[in-house]
Formats: sequence, C-alpha cells, structure tokens
Amino acid sequence: MFAIVRTGGKQYRVAAGDIIAVEKLAGEAGDSVTLDDVLLAGDGGEMKDVKGLTVAAEIVAQEKGEKVIIFKKRRRHNYRRKNGHRQQHTVLKISAIGAEKAAKKAAPKKEAAKPAEDKPAAEKKAAPAKKAAPAKKAAAAKPAPKKAAAKTDAKPAAAKKAPAKKPAAKKPAAKKKD
Repeated sequence: MFAIVRTGGKQYRVAAGDIIAVEKLAGEAGDSVTLDDVLLAGDGGEMKDVKGLTVAAEIVAQEKGEKVIIFKKRRRHNYRRKNGHRQQHTVLKISAIGAEKAAKKAAPKKEAAKPAEDKPAAEKKAAPAKKAAPAKKAAAAKPAPKKAAAKTDAKPAAAKKAPAKKPAAKKPAAKKKD
C-alpha cells in the first residue's frame, strides 16, 4: 500500500518501510510522528478513501542537508558576495499506513472515565473550601467601602491637575509680547 503525504509544503509518495527526508519536524531520534495530511492512498491500481487516514512514522535523525552556495556578482563594479546555507531536515522511517484517527479518539475517552472516579474526592475537598469562603466574604466586605472612598478621592485630585496645564501654555505667549 502507498500514500501521498504533504508535509513542509512538499508532497512525498511513501510506503511502509520507506525512509524519507522532510523539512524539520519537532522531536528527537526515536520519537514517533503522525502525518495527518494524506492526499491519496492506494493499493496497486485501486484507490482508497483518505478520510481519517494517517501515516505513522518514526524519526530516525535530525540532519542538515547539502550546502547550497549563493554567489552574487555585478560585473565591472567589483561586487562579489558569497554565502552558503544548509537546510535542516528530519529523516523519517514510515512504519504504517492506514492508521485511523478514530482509534486515537477512543483512548482519551477511557482516560476521561478515570477522572470521573476522582470526582467524589474532589467534592470532599471543595466542601471545606466552601465553608471557609463565607468568612472571607465578610472580611472582604469591610475593605470594599474603603476602596470606593479611595476612588472618589482620586477624582478630585485628577480635576486639580488638569487646570495646571492650561496656564503653562499661556506663559510663553506672554513672553512674546515683551
């Protein structure tokens, strides 16, 4: 079976056991990667449905590609620039084609059932916190009027500062008349 996969802006024809070099992917050697963007899949001359189809791969290595030389020259201007670049690549070994996404979705559902068993313990912990909360509310109610008073005091102070700016603009005008 083969598949055409898109990764890093390029398309690759892969089969189980193939080793390909693609644009750099996150991960270290030995990590497994799932390629979800499958464009076409088939077995011999038959085409298969690609909806929900994934390709499983394993990272073999993180490498640099061959060096590309960039040389710029403008004749009769004594202008020469030489530069080089080595692109980062990830070497992948295709392990399987045809893994379904639905199988991965089933696994988190099982994990979601485990926290459901822990909910009674969480409720027990939350109950004492609720008892302590009313005491905090009474203490919090007392400082609230102080904050409101502080806000009203701040408004007149801001009003006093605004007129101070206007006379400063008038002073230079008086100097010009002299």
